[in-house]
Amino acid sequence: MAGIEIDGITKNFGRTEVLRRVDLDIRPGEFMTLVGPSGCGKSTLLRIVAGLEMQSSGSVRIADTAVDGLRPRDRDLAMVFQSYALYPHLTVAENIAVPLRMRQLKGHQRWPLVGRLMPGTGSLESAIAAEVQSVAAMLDIGHLLERKPGQLSGGQRQRVALGRAMVRHPKAFLMDEPLSNLDAKLRVHMRAEIAQLHRRLGTTFIYVTHDQAEAMTMSDRIAVMMDGAVLQVAAPETVYNDPKDIRVAEFIGSPKINVLPATVTPDGALSVTDRTIRLAPAARTGDLVRLAFRPEHAVLAAPDRAALLGRVAHLENLGSDLLVHVLAGEEEHPLVVRSEPGIPRPRIGEIVGIDLADRLPMLFGQDGKRIDVAAMAARETAHG
Repeated sequence: MAGIEIDGITKNFGRTEVLRRVDLDIRPGEFMTLVGPSGCGKSTLLRIVAGLEMQSSGSVRIADTAVDGLRPRDRDLAMVFQSYALYPHLTVAENIAVPLRMRQLKGHQRWPLVGRLMPGTGSLESAIAAEVQSVAAMLDIGHLLERKPGQLSGGQRQRVALGRAMVRHPKAFLMDEPLSNLDAKLRVHMRAEIAQLHRRLGTTFIYVTHDQAEAMTMSDRIAVMMDGAVLQVAAPETVYNDPKDIRVAEFIGSPKINVLPATVTPDGALSVTDRTIRLAPAARTGDLVRLAFRPEHAVLAAPDRAALLGRVAHLENLGSDLLVHVLAGEEEHPLVVRSEPGIPRPRIGEIVGIDLADRLPMLFGQDGKRIDVAAMAARETAHG
């Protein structure tokens, strides 16, 4: 396993700036996920690490060695693509063995089995077969080795693509949206398999996805990317509970975080819709800010003693959860609140109160950056 250092990487396609000075330090053996919307630059960054694209400026180091001048095959990285890229005329066993057959004899010592054998044809073929069998057993595809890719399901083809990467014993695995072609049920299953595979191998993984559920469930750390820049790098729970930018807060989490416009009042409180919330933001009187809170961090309450008021617009029954969609204030800002067990089910059109429970809401400035906030009082009061 190897650490990977990305230092000041930029990338321009003509006049279009795709990556804007990206710095990222990926630890040896870490599962790092690059997550963000389509077009944010995450796949381009992965391809630069792999050597498939050349950066406009900056450098990449793998295991403390600069690799900017090295060809992709000399970087000792294995890449798994969205398309699988399997040879249709080869069997599963032959597809997995392709990297071994392409490697020159001077690299044989890196194979666990081949390095101990003489490079004669018979010994080499036996070593390749044993290596393929070992990887296939780990991925539970040993019974598929004589099949062609066209005879496999999507999940099986993905395992074959993983096996072809694993058989090389690379310094790191680079995965670019590997599950995007699978149906929802299989994606859930495969993300668990990939996470388990990472734990068993202990190798560095860099994983690219636009799916925040994949990022949250698989990663040691997440790098959230927007518009060619890394906005935050942290453990999944930290990114969720302590986002440093409103764009991170809105991208991570399902249902999405609730966001309301607010104004700082002369006494340091917040004017939100037609209510006043007693907080002490680190902002000046008259500043326009955005108040944000997760659906599970708010509760329905009696209208006469609640922080916010709204009209129930929709009830979303998910079985384990009841999500209450509320339109708050005269401007009818959409909010979602997760209903607590034991709370009477509200009716469509009913006016309900929303309390922020025991958790302080988040505040963001007009620039999208997080603002420190402290409670002024445990109770919120209405204007007048």
